[in-house]
Amino acid sequence: MITFLVGLLILFVGYLTYSKYVEKQFEPDDRPTPAYAINDGVDFVPLSTKRNQMIQLLSIAGMGPIVGVIQGILFGPIAFLLIPLGCILMGAVHDYAAGMISMRNNGMQVTGLIQKYLGKSWYYIFFGIIAIMMLLVAVVFVYTSGDLIASKFFNVSDFSLSNNTILYIYGAIIAYYMFSTMFSIDKIIGNLYPVLGLILIIGTLLVVVGFFIKGVNLQEIDFTHLNMHPKKLYLIPIFFMTISCGLLSGFHSTQSTIIARTVKHEKEGRKVFYAMMCVESFIAMVWAAASMTVYSLNIVPEKFIGQIPAIQIITEHFVPSYLAFIVIIAIVVLPITTGDTSLRALRLTLSDAFKIKQTKVAGRFLINIPVFCAVLFLLYVVKSQPDGFALVWRYFMFVNQLIVLPTFFYATIYLYRNKKNYFITLLPGLLFVYIDMLFILNAKIGFNLSYTLSSIIALILVGISMFWLSKKLVKQGK
Repeated sequence: MITFLVGLLILFVGYLTYSKYVEKQFEPDDRPTPAYAINDGVDFVPLSTKRNQMIQLLSIAGMGPIVGVIQGILFGPIAFLLIPLGCILMGAVHDYAAGMISMRNNGMQVTGLIQKYLGKSWYYIFFGIIAIMMLLVAVVFVYTSGDLIASKFFNVSDFSLSNNTILYIYGAIIAYYMFSTMFSIDKIIGNLYPVLGLILIIGTLLVVVGFFIKGVNLQEIDFTHLNMHPKKLYLIPIFFMTISCGLLSGFHSTQSTIIARTVKHEKEGRKVFYAMMCVESFIAMVWAAASMTVYSLNIVPEKFIGQIPAIQIITEHFVPSYLAFIVIIAIVVLPITTGDTSLRALRLTLSDAFKIKQTKVAGRFLINIPVFCAVLFLLYVVKSQPDGFALVWRYFMFVNQLIVLPTFFYATIYLYRNKKNYFITLLPGLLFVYIDMLFILNAKIGFNLSYTLSSIIALILVGISMFWLSKKLVKQGK
């Protein structure tokens, strides 16, 4: 258990120290935030720090810190160190930089920031990628949350679209998404998320209490044998693709820019953006420990190891049946709330791109109608394929980690312009050029090249990225 406790210590001490160093590079001050400067009563609305924290946490903490972790812990106890280190040095820095730079640019969304700092070519490429990713998030999380609700609360075993119960549940979730994205952020999200956030925290703590009652069986790290994956999958890049939301997730940048429009004071940024990423990492650590323990007991059927059905088995092992429903509700809440704010982010992105004002309901309907038609179409396509979810999830993992690159790069340019330590974003960005390119070059869903050749090409692309960025930074200094 020492490795696990060391990981928690890294997470705690890292937040107390490194987060303040990162905050110092941005120098939050008393300038009016977009919540006051552009208060429109819909998306630009001042909310309290606690509300912003809960909205941010529930927005970024989809199924990733649970589903990703029950897969990623198969690599062994190295996960207990990589999760907190990745969070402190990369994930939380990414989320904080995205939120602060957005606040300094009138609440501009990620695509707008890409265009401003990286140029139109990057904008045209990533506008489509980010839009597709946000649609995939909504579709995947309608799918996962809907099926969890159906199986746990309605004893459904047939999850096809021919089952009316499935249709009703999916319909209810999509209807909620529509209403939530239509109303101002303080009406539904601002009032509902603090309650749901409390359920999430209670659910996580119940699992922690289960650690003390049932005990945990955690392996210690062996530095001579770091990768313990039973299928011999490569630690780099697969681990960093699998455990994304607890370590680093590009999707988070689209959520930080939503909250950038509701933060009252810049100095709240560290508590909202950086701290909530650390809380998500803590959730990931808890589920990593729970998963490792239950896997060691051989009570999870082999076909369910690393899959969604394992979540219920893990929950029921650590939490009494009369309380387990709280944990299940918390797990169901995660994908619903993330899908919700994903579509909200897509609406804001499209409204900025096409200059459609959102102060009136008609403007929101104009964007939401085609967006929700796309969600329904993609959901039908995914459900019609036998392995639709697995395929979409694999591509989502890659796209999710791909969009960390523009955020790290425009943050690097921003810090360089302001004569601050731009290496805090440059180095993680270059690392993920290597990880992302290695994955897509080597993966069967990508180019299916050999690992060695993929590594060489990925390193060349890192060099090209360094050359391009150096030219960009030199140009910024003129």
